[in-house]
Amino acid sequence: MIKKVMGILVLASMAIAPAAYAEMKIVVLDPVRAILESDEGQTLVEAANKEMEPEQEELRAKAEQMQAQQTKLQKDGEILSEADKRKIIKDIESMQADLQFGSQKLQKTAQDKRQEILQTLAPKYDKVLKDLIQIDQIDMILAPSALQYSNDKHDITRRVVEKLNEARD
Repeated sequence: MIKKVMGILVLASMAIAPAAYAEMKIVVLDPVRAILESDEGQTLVEAANKEMEPEQEELRAKAEQMQAQQTKLQKDGEILSEADKRKIIKDIESMQADLQFGSQKLQKTAQDKRQEILQTLAPKYDKVLKDLIQIDQIDMILAPSALQYSNDKHDITRRVVEKLNEARD
């Protein structure tokens, strides 16, 4: 209901002042992509990935161990005693739980590091954006996620990335 009312208001205001809307400069910007694609952002992402490598390797090793146990169970299942089968199944279940926990922990760490990168580069991004708004006389910035479609000519993300790279200290 509220969306309908808002839609009607937007349409009514567009009909009332079409000249004002024709002169508005509306652009699309993905701030996260702009920050992470900048040279400094990519450097920080690579450093974060390198920092998380030991945990990733540990998870890979555990996954290989679990796969080996599953293969052993399938291959030797007929000749193993029931006690041995139960032990292997219990080990596999334990490894699955460890893998799931480790994977969730690694995802949380990756999200935290990404957020830290965004916060670190936010002041530089804000300055670059304010400069672009002034230079290009931008009236409105929309996020790509809020749009169903927009022409690429309205997307200034690449330009913001270039300005961030130029502003590098």
